[in-house]
Amino acid sequence: MENNVIYGINGPVVTVQGPTDFEMMEMVYVGKDNLVGEIIGITSELTTIQVYEETTGLKPGDPIRGTGAPMNVLLGPGIIDNIFDGIERPLKAIEEQSGAFISRGSQVNSLDDTRLWNVTLKVKVGDTVKGGQIYATLPETPIIEHRLMVPPAISGKITMVKPDGEYKLFDVIATVEDDLGNQHNLTLCQKWPIRTSRPIADRLSTSVPLITGQRVIDTMFPVAKGGAAAIPGGFGTGKTMTQHQLAKWCDADIIVYVGCGERGNEMSQVLEEFSELIDPKSNRPMTDRTVLIANTSNMPVAAREASIYTGITLAEYYRDMGYHVAIMADSTSRWAEALREISGRLEEMPAEEGFPAYLPSRLAEFYERAGRVDTLSGSQGSVTIIGAVSPQGSDFSEPVTQNTKRFTRCFWALDKSLAYARHYPAINWMDSYSEYFNDIDPWFIENTGEDFVEYRNRISALLQEESSLMEIVKLIGADVLPDDQKLVIEIARVIRVGFLQQNAFHADDTFVPLEKQKLMMKVILHLYDKSKEIIAESIPISKITELGLFEKLNKMKYDIPNNRLEMFDDYIDDINNKLSTIM
Repeated sequence: MENNVIYGINGPVVTVQGPTDFEMMEMVYVGKDNLVGEIIGITSELTTIQVYEETTGLKPGDPIRGTGAPMNVLLGPGIIDNIFDGIERPLKAIEEQSGAFISRGSQVNSLDDTRLWNVTLKVKVGDTVKGGQIYATLPETPIIEHRLMVPPAISGKITMVKPDGEYKLFDVIATVEDDLGNQHNLTLCQKWPIRTSRPIADRLSTSVPLITGQRVIDTMFPVAKGGAAAIPGGFGTGKTMTQHQLAKWCDADIIVYVGCGERGNEMSQVLEEFSELIDPKSNRPMTDRTVLIANTSNMPVAAREASIYTGITLAEYYRDMGYHVAIMADSTSRWAEALREISGRLEEMPAEEGFPAYLPSRLAEFYERAGRVDTLSGSQGSVTIIGAVSPQGSDFSEPVTQNTKRFTRCFWALDKSLAYARHYPAINWMDSYSEYFNDIDPWFIENTGEDFVEYRNRISALLQEESSLMEIVKLIGADVLPDDQKLVIEIARVIRVGFLQQNAFHADDTFVPLEKQKLMMKVILHLYDKSKEIIAESIPISKITELGLFEKLNKMKYDIPNNRLEMFDDYIDDINNKLSTIM
């Protein structure tokens, strides 16, 4: 319509007066620079647009052009080993076009449409295909095979297939005729609206853990593949470092890292580290299985809101190919702040702390897109969401943390006092929890033995007992405690320092296999049981501490390499021999 021009501008919110031909959630281009926007409100008098770019320079009367389609992303080869902004514009290509700073209205294809891909077709003329079926494959990176899938809404008979060979992104390599006789071209890519989750065949139970190599997570508070976990913590508690460790070492096939409203130096650190780091499974750079979405704190605030949905849509696309994907959202608090700012501009009724009343439902929409599924292509895949939360002043009672707790089953609470004491990961073992034990304990029993679960339960009980004893110690001192309770405090210190604390910069300690985690717990509990027997014989605990066993166990994480697990037997023999001298 001719009257599709700007009427009012309020930060990232632009309005159009009078009736328009736009639809809700339609993607539009705003102004002469074609800034990307989205329709978020329509009345008979006013249409409201959320603009994902800087609106400086727009003025009333500037044109607005509709696209007839919702806000979507282009899905195809070239996503991995790339870095995008919040609306899937490739930052490398934009840099070549406009230099170090992103110019407004940059029109760059999300994926490189000039690059040739070596395509192998998996269908032939006459085959019947349905939505989600894989019709071709190509090597996207040396370790990731890209599987081209029929768009979910299309099914029918293959009427044309090109031979195997090199093709560009938009080349037609096959055609499908549906039941109504309509022809559909299959290329190397497809589009998908970011606010709509991709369809699946069936949702599976979360019965397989995501192995991270971080002891406090794998042993004490595990997360399942297809699960959702939150990492809340104040400034400086190590949220980003924890997510870096998970991205580097977890056993997901593909990592999607969304830097949402974070500082630019943190995103550059991710880029530098991941390009230098060698993936232990493939001996290739980490970037060969990583997608980065950078939406730094100095980028337009509205684009933060889109970046989370862009990231989860890319993750679902690779899940549908049969991959296990982990998405790191750092941080959902900045995303919620973007919602709050836009809500304020729209003059909506604020809820707690000024956040919009629909904050819980938006968080639920995001976290509910996690899951382990049977895909339409007949394989299994999963999306695991790990979201960082940045409560101001480490106040976990604020709305974003509280609502995130409602929709995640794993809560890794970072503690300021632990971080300041250089205890990393600074996950507080008293405030954190995981609700996945019942689901994944059968997997642990089958793959690591029943004693793994038994050791974990005993170690948790010792930490709980130490916590209650420390309340007494604070009041009247440790000297009045009987020796068996002093032993609990000593062994809990070994658990905290020797087991839960982990060094990300040590070659053997940065990633610890489950078998070593189990043997570490076994040795600590063996020392506790033997010491308890000695104390029952009225021998003072001071005799045991003089042997230096507690200090030795504190260092076993460094002294025993991950490939020399037989050394744990020597530790048990040493404990037995030294304790027998004082019996």
